[in-house]
Amino acid sequence: MKPTNTQHSNSQQDGSPLSVDQARNWILSNLSPITDSEELDLKSALGRVIAVDVLSPIDVPAHNNSAMDGYAFNGTQLHPDQILHLNIAGEALAGHPYQQQVGLGTCIKIMTGAVMPDSCDTVVPQEFVSLTSNQIQIPANKIKQGNNCRLRGEDLRNGSCAITKGKLIGPAELGLLASLGIAKISVQRRLKVAYFSTGDEVRSLGETLEAGCIFDSNRYTVFGMLSRLGCEVIDIGVVEDQPEALEQALRCACEQADAIITSGGVSVGAADYTKQVMAKLGQINFWNIAMRPGRPLAFGEIQSNGNSAYLFGLPGNPVATMISFYFFVKQALQQLNGAIITSPILVPATSTQAIAKRPGRTEYQRGIVRRNGNGSLEVNITGAQGSGMLRSMSEANCIIVLNEDQADVVAGTLVDILLLEGLV
Repeated sequence: MKPTNTQHSNSQQDGSPLSVDQARNWILSNLSPITDSEELDLKSALGRVIAVDVLSPIDVPAHNNSAMDGYAFNGTQLHPDQILHLNIAGEALAGHPYQQQVGLGTCIKIMTGAVMPDSCDTVVPQEFVSLTSNQIQIPANKIKQGNNCRLRGEDLRNGSCAITKGKLIGPAELGLLASLGIAKISVQRRLKVAYFSTGDEVRSLGETLEAGCIFDSNRYTVFGMLSRLGCEVIDIGVVEDQPEALEQALRCACEQADAIITSGGVSVGAADYTKQVMAKLGQINFWNIAMRPGRPLAFGEIQSNGNSAYLFGLPGNPVATMISFYFFVKQALQQLNGAIITSPILVPATSTQAIAKRPGRTEYQRGIVRRNGNGSLEVNITGAQGSGMLRSMSEANCIIVLNEDQADVVAGTLVDILLLEGLV
């Protein structure tokens, strides 16, 4: 059985909508991360969440070594305003240390990454020296003692934390783990997320599209977004607007998954049975959020036959579904899977056009950002911003985020944008 969580009341008794931050913070404060983990070979762990702090089993680097191709020597011989002459005693290559002492008045030729002899603490790059026969000449004041030497353990000390629990394993993390000689790593198990669409008018691909009906796009966008997060996805299909069908679908999803995502059926005009069925199975809060698109949202936890799952009820309009997912569900699923939460990073861009905006709600406009001739970022909206216009999400390369207190945007002023690359 997955961990349950005591839900706090967050009703909107005064009728005022929640702000985006209020809703997001409330969701994140009412989630209990899963704790199950598994051990994987390194190459199989890409995209997974590290389950425990990874401590370095070695010093990195393991030895003092050269940061340059050049000549290693004892830096105490350097004196201001004096040229230094050194005889070349030998050579050190990466993987082939120089085994003898390097006395005063001598140096060794050394390659990048090669072990520094114990008596050497400085490397002069080869392009800095004059070479004559078997001797080098170092110009005055060209380098200082200790230059171009990587010290043992300066990156990581044996026993220090190399990667923190909750970090997502990317290519850099794979390389770092490999550099430490770690072949297997403990990761969080994949988060299991079930999802379905609701509505008598919704048809699956391959079915006949009768008058007044629409093909289901939300299951495909939700599938894509969940897959990008590395979740194990469970497609429940399309559920009719019937109490029995909704209860059966919720129970089926609850008994297989850690979280459930529904689209449709959470708006003010939805049939009363939606709230009744969800209330029968657990504690669900239905909110109006001061945002556009995506005002209606449901969140809570349901139980069925000893299992529990968190439920995210998203609006049915395709763009509203995607916006709600990115600004509420994505962070929640990251936290639920024990991952370090990544907050959206907004960057400023100049709006090339006026944008109508009323204060009192956060708005997410689909935009196209580009660099102008001066190298500055400029953005314009994709056109009509209806929440059913999924093509606008496909055309956009950013989301223009207009905060709650903001009013109409005047052309030529700065707005915040969220780049979609890596998000969608």
